[in-house]
Amino acid sequence: MAETMKLELTKEWDKTFPKSEKVNHRKVTFHNRYGITLAADLYEPKGTEGKLAAIAVCGPFGAVKEQSAGLYAQTMAERGFLTMAFDPSFTGESGGTPRYMASPDINTEDFQAAVDFLSVQENVDAQKIGIIGICGWGGMALNVAALDTRIKATVASTMYDMSRVNANGYFDENDNTDDRYETRKVLNAQRIIDYKNGSYELGGGVVDPLPEDAPFFVKDYYDYYKTSRGYHARSLNSNGGWNKIGCMSFINQPILCYSDEIRSAVLVIHGEKAHSCYFSKDAFKKLKGDNKELLLIPDAVHTDLYDRMDVIPFDKLEKFFKDNLK
Repeated sequence: MAETMKLELTKEWDKTFPKSEKVNHRKVTFHNRYGITLAADLYEPKGTEGKLAAIAVCGPFGAVKEQSAGLYAQTMAERGFLTMAFDPSFTGESGGTPRYMASPDINTEDFQAAVDFLSVQENVDAQKIGIIGICGWGGMALNVAALDTRIKATVASTMYDMSRVNANGYFDENDNTDDRYETRKVLNAQRIIDYKNGSYELGGGVVDPLPEDAPFFVKDYYDYYKTSRGYHARSLNSNGGWNKIGCMSFINQPILCYSDEIRSAVLVIHGEKAHSCYFSKDAFKKLKGDNKELLLIPDAVHTDLYDRMDVIPFDKLEKFFKDNLK
């Protein structure tokens, strides 16, 4: 068993949302099967006794636990669940080097390691564990749900399929062998540059300043990651972004191969007007069983489901988890 390394965790409240007086909050660490130590915020509802249902939360892709994931976790804790928002490997306050890498395998394992940790907490019922994945972690959550039989309920919110977008580009505009070949050539040339330099070149986060002719979805991201609404000093999307080769392996490692074999409950939520809505619609088509549901939020765009308390259907999430974590 790997030893957990000591991480330097921020002590002050540095979230993009206010602290709730209804929950107890503390920092925790846990490790995955690759020996990487992960940092998390644990939220426990005040005044509860006995063993609770628990939920692990992660996302969006390139965000940190102080942003959307923490908001989801704290809000669900207010509703009676023990929750945990964590930073994935190589990002935020979590361990793992080199920094700013993503991996279909390791990031799936991160979610499973969160389930390991929750399963052994004295105040958690190990038979009542669910997960929430936001944005790129929504796709990862479905991948985990197909693999981990301990997970009884999964929510994918404003989901991205990171394999699909890396292989095909946005809106599948580069879904052909020639474009994929050119992408691979560029990334492999970058590997040589990085190897010679002994460091990894960052790809840049959300573009800043925002060009006037930027597509709507870029403006949508800017409005969250580059403003006081969602900016965070450790967030990749708010700052320098992933390494240029950081997401390379997603191109030929599709994460949703076995999503049709998920037996546990799944709720897929997406904004009807989000540029990314096609990811959820297509992922949902593959799911099987009467315990699967697709909920489209009228007039909502992608980042509305990051932090807008008037848009995120928390009543629905509460009912979904209470119905399926029992």
